[in-house]
Amino acid sequence: MSTKREFNLSRIAPINKPIHSITKFTTLDYPHHLACIFWFAKCNMACPYCYNPHIVKGHGTQSTDEALKFLQSRVDRLDSVVLSGGECTLFPSIEAFCQSIKMMGFKIKLDTNGSNPNVLKTLIDKKLIDYVALDYKAPSYKFETLTKNKDFEKFTQSLDYLIKENFPFEARTTLHSDLLSTEDINTIMLDLYQRGYKNTYYLQNYLHVDETLGNTKKQQNKFDLRLLPSIMPIELRNFG
Repeated sequence: MSTKREFNLSRIAPINKPIHSITKFTTLDYPHHLACIFWFAKCNMACPYCYNPHIVKGHGTQSTDEALKFLQSRVDRLDSVVLSGGECTLFPSIEAFCQSIKMMGFKIKLDTNGSNPNVLKTLIDKKLIDYVALDYKAPSYKFETLTKNKDFEKFTQSLDYLIKENFPFEARTTLHSDLLSTEDINTIMLDLYQRGYKNTYYLQNYLHVDETLGNTKKQQNKFDLRLLPSIMPIELRNFG
């Protein structure tokens, strides 16, 4: 018999379809968990290497009500939900949506660019999320150029809060060697270290696809991993 609470799907009225699509099953996006992914449409950054231009520039196709109905069918088959995008914290009713997911007994991982520290703080303070993957896009001097967003300070507020609260999270950077240099990554790592980040730093190698947000070309510059400082654990993703 299920130990999870049954959820009244009428609790939240359908909202304008903020969810672009649903990945019904993944074992990779939330390590050690069986999860699905809700991809939220729209983003407040425009990173040229973004693999999801159809999500960033497109529109939602499913309401939160439809997403919750899907989750109801996955009770006792999945244990967690990943909220990604796009940028899921832009959704005005994200708090109520997370409350509904938690009532069904699922854990929640949040993928975010950190641009909405107040939203992040609320979700953590109310125990509505369990894990955060925080994208450290670029050092301060290159942040706006890369993301087309001026809110590096808001990102650092999110980062500092996660560190201060000792909340389970990872900091990660997507590396396109023509956009970020060894010096840039060293600057990011030093900043994390000085702020008191104690977890593993994830460096994600850009894997070329034809359709990205900025029509990004294949990497040309060499990136020497041997030049990275040994000040924290590093895990490499997508390196050969």
